[in-house]
Amino acid sequence: MEEETISLQEVFQTLKKRLAMIVIITFLVTAAAGVVSFFLLTPIYQSSTQLLVSQQATGAQSALEAVGFDTDAEYIETYNVIMKSPYILDQVVEELGTDEKASQLNQKLNISREGESQVITLTVEDPDPARAVEIANTTASVFEREISDLLRIDNIVVLAPAELSENPAPVKPQPLLNMAIAFVVGLMAAIGLSFLLEYLDNTYRNEEDIERELGLSVLGSVPLIDETNYRSTAGKGSASSRTRKGREKVGS
Repeated sequence: MEEETISLQEVFQTLKKRLAMIVIITFLVTAAAGVVSFFLLTPIYQSSTQLLVSQQATGAQSALEAVGFDTDAEYIETYNVIMKSPYILDQVVEELGTDEKASQLNQKLNISREGESQVITLTVEDPDPARAVEIANTTASVFEREISDLLRIDNIVVLAPAELSENPAPVKPQPLLNMAIAFVVGLMAAIGLSFLLEYLDNTYRNEEDIERELGLSVLGSVPLIDETNYRSTAGKGSASSRTRKGREKVGS
């Protein structure tokens, strides 16, 4: 069985043949992503506060060694877990006076360590920028207060509280990025659909298709005649014939 090969020229011909479909699909997908990003998705704002975990505080080093924390990473990771625990978040919810549950608040928090330092960054995402700032600062304040009772140490300092900027910008969605991704996806999908339709089209379009599929040589072809031109030509032929006949009668 012979393997079918597709030349680069055939690829360009396929794309040119369905260029309008490719452009329309790509435009519609990109436009849909823009509409969803600008008008349907809720903007999310971000606010951050930084806490310094200091071993120089009173009794901090000996207390940490007493509970088995040998490295900075161990006790900082423990602090991260405690900060997002219901014990802390329930108090945060109570101080905020919100109807949210601790589990819902937990999903808005993201805690990370700044490299190998002893600084913890608490990031909060919320549809309301002022609310994000309030949640971040309240969580940091409650954690700083309660950690001394939990571990009997006092080594947490709020290094940089969250602040509300004059013109807060949402961190997501990112409409331009979404539209760029949609453009690429739409273009790839449209091109793929073009080749699929070309593959499913089993009509014979030229002499090469007939020779390849049937294994027969083409002896001749009948051109497609335009009906309008045919009628026009036929009409002229009839008029000329009638003119000749009229002249013959006059001559006789």
